[in-house]
Amino acid sequence: IAQELAPQAAARGATVIDNSSAWRMDDDVPLVVSQVNADDLEGHEGIVANPNCSTMQLAPVLMALRDSVGIERVVVDTYQSVSGTGADALAELEQQVRAHVAGEPKRASVYPHPIAFNALPEIDVFLPSGYTREEWKVVTESRKILHLPELRISCTAVRIPVFVSHSEAVHVETTEPLTPDRARQLFGGVPGVLVQDDPASHAYPLATEAAGHDEIFVGRVRQDLSIPDGRGIAFWVVSDNLRKGAATNAVEIAEALVERDWVRAASRREPARTAAGVPS
Repeated sequence: IAQELAPQAAARGATVIDNSSAWRMDDDVPLVVSQVNADDLEGHEGIVANPNCSTMQLAPVLMALRDSVGIERVVVDTYQSVSGTGADALAELEQQVRAHVAGEPKRASVYPHPIAFNALPEIDVFLPSGYTREEWKVVTESRKILHLPELRISCTAVRIPVFVSHSEAVHVETTEPLTPDRARQLFGGVPGVLVQDDPASHAYPLATEAAGHDEIFVGRVRQDLSIPDGRGIAFWVVSDNLRKGAATNAVEIAEALVERDWVRAASRREPARTAAGVPS
């Protein structure tokens, strides 16, 4: 639908913020996370792409590392709630839990196996490479959003029996050494990112606590001891996939377009004028 209708709307002067995957990897369409690359909106021609929910919560924290110590490699494992599939998946999880309690068989129709009390390492279709399409979205979209086309990044995406919020275990090899304390400071400096990291009091991001919030929560920040010279950092990222992972970022894109006077496509805007009133 978006492939067909978005260009038609743009041709009539509308600006489309598309939450599907149809336009994300189009070279002429900006793929935007509001805190990371809002400047990419300037050249839009009527279509702006909203990233995949798993990419969305990952990009702001990776940006903090990119801008301070550089990134060499990223390995991310996602643990994604059923709400990412839709209303039928939410209903199926609830039905399977009730069936389990009642001692009845758990029937699966949305997923290839029962999701209740399970973990399914299959989100979207499998590609010839062995990755799933969901995993490859995280790889390719992260590269585009961060302006790191050669970034070495790998992903394993897992569906888990949680209603709302996606969680991610992330390991990053940085270019320069980085301590956990410094990483916490960097993460906490990103708008919309909250650090919850006090293992002694069992304080770390939880899917149930993130649900209903717009923020991205980061915790379990520690040195990745498998990477030499203090250049490895590991952490846990949790966000409501329905809010920042979709709706909230779309609204923030719209707000950025309005604030910067970029709502109209670049080719339809009047030239910016200098203080003397002359086009710049």
